Amino acid sequence: MGLGNTVVNLSAHFNNRGIQPPDTPGDYGFNIWRNTFPAEELPEPGSLVDLVGAVFEFPARKSAAGDNVRCRGQLVELPGGSWDWIGLVGAAERRTEDEVELHYADGTVRREWLRMSDFWPQTGAYFGEPRAFVTGSMRYPRHTHLHHAPSIWQQRVPVRVPAPLAAVRLPDNPAMHVFAMTVTADEESRLAS
Repeated sequence: MGLGNTVVNLSAHFNNRGIQPPDTPGDYGFNIWRNTFPAEELPEPGSLVDLVGAVFEFPARKSAAGDNVRCRGQLVELPGGSWDWIGLVGAAERRTEDEVELHYADGTVRREWLRMSDFWPQTGAYFGEPRAFVTGSMRYPRHTHLHHAPSIWQQRVPVRVPAPLAAVRLPDNPAMHVFAMTVTADEESRLAS
């Protein structure tokens, strides 16, 4: 049984700049200490990446608003359809878990858990999710620290009720950051809908 997925455009919700090209001053800072991921060690902006069977669009860094969503309760519209999973690429400033709201087309709202492990170098997956990306260095405001290996993780949120979804509301939890999102369905589910 195959999977099909559709990329969700998050650019209208970007509010944080956590990926920094070399020698670029400015308002960057994934966390309170203004650490960032080195851009040259991550996929090209806007490229499609296949992670554990789901395709995501790596965020374009041309937006002045940023390259990720620091979660503050944003309501993200989803492509129409019935989905089995909402996939996310993200990381937390410290391991954390919080609820997302699944908004169905009929007005029903259901809650599910989103769990994210810490981005901090050499920290493992606390919640067991797969690592999407790891870099070999980490930026600080005045230098790049080699041999620090921060991580970005792949999470997924189950859609337990097979009905058309309209949107997902992210948690109001600024420690959580989302770089990319996709919705996934079993091919059999898509053929049935």
